[in-house]
Amino acid sequence: MAFQNVTIAGTGVLGSQIAYQTALNGFNVTAYDRNPDTAKKRVSALKASYQNDLGLSDDEFNAGLSRLSFTADLAEAVKDADYVIEALPENLEIKEEFYKQLSKLAPAKTIFASNSSTMVPSQLVKFVDRPAKYLHMHFANKIWKCNVAEIMGTNETDPAVFQEVVDFAHVIKMVPIPLHKEQPGYVLNSLLIPFVISAMALWVKGVADPQTVDKDWMISTGSPVGPFMMLDDVGLRTVWNIVTNLYESRHQEIFKVIADRLKEMIDAGHEGLELGQGFYHYPNPEFADPDFLKK
Repeated sequence: MAFQNVTIAGTGVLGSQIAYQTALNGFNVTAYDRNPDTAKKRVSALKASYQNDLGLSDDEFNAGLSRLSFTADLAEAVKDADYVIEALPENLEIKEEFYKQLSKLAPAKTIFASNSSTMVPSQLVKFVDRPAKYLHMHFANKIWKCNVAEIMGTNETDPAVFQEVVDFAHVIKMVPIPLHKEQPGYVLNSLLIPFVISAMALWVKGVADPQTVDKDWMISTGSPVGPFMMLDDVGLRTVWNIVTNLYESRHQEIFKVIADRLKEMIDAGHEGLELGQGFYHYPNPEFADPDFLKK
């Protein structure tokens, strides 16, 4: 296909997964992050999951790593990029600054995409110099097995560019989900965000603690995970950004209350799975107890 060199900007929970999944499937990938050493550690930490879930051997996993490079220099990261996927924090000012800089540095051939969970393309396209080559490509967490790629453009997106991204999704073993018009939250988060907001509202109102909410959901529906387990997996800083954006756009007091409680946890270093504590304690979370759903 047309893409050979792909740049992933931002290597948080999802950015690191996108970078590795793309490299594993044959592309030359450059991961841009202000802290390349941290980025390398995040990507390397995916090894156990890829081996457990996909059965990759050490050699197969390392083959993916061999196609990945890391840099803190954006100009270096995009100098020959065919495609850039931005996976930066859900903050409009950060994204505006990034896209204005990217537009100056990227070759004319480069297609831009955002993995933003909460912003729509029309919010960000005004910051780029090539609206015909701009769209969104949104991934679910644990993309190696929850392998959807929601693709959404603007009325200025070139249909040929849209199709190139659909083709790219197939090559990296995603199931492309083309959206025919802008929708905040795409399909996945349009369904998921109200669910986790409802769970957090029960928590901040004092109706039930996170473990109780998770137990009720899991027992009642047969789901293998509860909402607070999901939140720890995503990372509470990302969740805080999403809830803060919701408060700024909708001005509902419950969003501010939730954001404030999350900020207390983040300030205490309790950001979720990656840092060892969120709503649960890791590496031996309370829900791993065989009797978790029996008590």
